[in-house]
Amino acid sequence: MDFTGKNIIVTGGASGIGKAVVEGIVNGGGHAIILDLNLESAEKVRDELGRDAISCYQVNLVDSAATKAVVANVLKDFIQVHGLVNNAGIVSTKPFDEITQEEWDKVMAINLTSVYATTSAIYPSMKKAGYGRIVNISSVAAKRGGGLLGTSAYAASKAGVIGLTKAVAREGAAFGVACNGVCPSFTVTPMTAIMADEQRQRVVDSIPLGRGANPKEIANVILFYVSDLASFVTGEISDVDGGITMDG
Repeated sequence: MDFTGKNIIVTGGASGIGKAVVEGIVNGGGHAIILDLNLESAEKVRDELGRDAISCYQVNLVDSAATKAVVANVLKDFIQVHGLVNNAGIVSTKPFDEITQEEWDKVMAINLTSVYATTSAIYPSMKKAGYGRIVNISSVAAKRGGGLLGTSAYAASKAGVIGLTKAVAREGAAFGVACNGVCPSFTVTPMTAIMADEQRQRVVDSIPLGRGANPKEIANVILFYVSDLASFVTGEISDVDGGITMDG
């Protein structure tokens, strides 16, 4: 996929699926802009993949005002930002009756409100330019109500991402701003590495393809949506889940 001349923000781009997306952007000749809490890890990715092809900004996505300020700084540093991949997120695994208000608020802040914050900060510039590609990472948990790794708080936050994706797609279409979503299932990343072997095997056994995804397999679909190959696609929510969902 060709990203020549394109500047694309990736939240949570320092590891896992986000890093795979950054690698795809760089390999396609684009400039990846990593927004991540862990600046040290982000800079290691830049050193690994190419210092001239990646820029790094530290951001705490729990803080919406700080998130919007960082995006504003990015817009000052680049003439145009062509794409945004809202990838950063956390998982919540507790049963519904054990979720505290504090955990609920944190999961919503990072998984849903941060998507609003970054998107609302970049949307006016995309609208003005008449061009934008936004990709939001949801989860199969949003459609299933959890059931794999994340539970109710996680599922609710990711369901909100789907609704927001479709709303932005509907409003942005007239201005050349496309917005699509991707729903991964179990993916082998640092976030899922903490799972016990028994729990991991139980999840894998529920996947028709019989394995977890490599981050690059999820990234391939994200990269398609953020590229011009998806020029006639907006408001689409794609399952990249090894066959778990199979919805119509």
